[in-house]
Amino acid sequence: MLELLQAHHRLGGRDLADRLGVDERTVRRYAVRLADLGIPITAERGRYGGYRLLPGYRLPPLMLTDDEATAAVLGLRAARRLGLVAGAADAALAKILRVLPVRLRDEVGALEETLDFTLTERAGAAPASRAVLTLAAAIRDRRRVTLRYRSWKGEETQRDLDGHGLVFHSGRWYVTGHDHRSGETRTFRVDRIASVTPGAATYDIPEDSDPVGHVISSLARVPYTHTVKVILHVPLAEAARRIPPSIAELTAAPDGTLLSMRAESLDGAATMLVGLGYPFTITSPDELRASVRHLAEKLLDQSRDPS
Repeated sequence: MLELLQAHHRLGGRDLADRLGVDERTVRRYAVRLADLGIPITAERGRYGGYRLLPGYRLPPLMLTDDEATAAVLGLRAARRLGLVAGAADAALAKILRVLPVRLRDEVGALEETLDFTLTERAGAAPASRAVLTLAAAIRDRRRVTLRYRSWKGEETQRDLDGHGLVFHSGRWYVTGHDHRSGETRTFRVDRIASVTPGAATYDIPEDSDPVGHVISSLARVPYTHTVKVILHVPLAEAARRIPPSIAELTAAPDGTLLSMRAESLDGAATMLVGLGYPFTITSPDELRASVRHLAEKLLDQSRDPS
């Protein structure tokens, strides 16, 4: 009965009796027993009445089928691997495994112990859950929030933000929206937000808002040490299939595709360009040519026959 009530907002006494294969008097006894166990269940009379669970002061016991338990384990493992959540995933997984029946616990435990991913595990920078939940509620309700935000330089500022959306990318959470301080659409890392305070002002999200696209393009413009511009001698469509917008900005050029990106290391940029396998011409900076030559010499040395 508890499993049915968790899966449905409200069920009538006759419907519950039919599903459980008992009479309605037995359903009423079940309801009293659940209430005695401290589970917040109510019975409502009338044509549209029935039984339902109320939001209580604590989470009622979870009733999981085999498929649901498997889905929960897989979801928590994947969330941990992606960096979507930090220690909370391990704690939640341990709680689920503890309360499952012995047979199912052993089977799901075996899955949890033996499952691995081709995706490299990300440590991530998980923000406080309260910040994520507060931002999500404010964006849904279109309510302006005030942020205390710490930049990558360690400078703390106060921002009034009309949020457009939350985005999870490469192990980090971001929020995008109209920043009233700069008057522009901006991206903020949620783990750098010290506090979120919802306000009374409301707003509308522009129809052309694209939080995912904005985050990706913002990351491609991060002010690293070097600005790299290279002509890839392949069509734009082909280059776009290999190079994500979070790595570089691609535009059509007379001789192929202009790749613009920012890099902290020119040696790393050279390795990336050579790894693409496309012929290319370096536009800037000139120092990148030395990095490419150095990489070519290193590859030649490694490929020589030791005899």
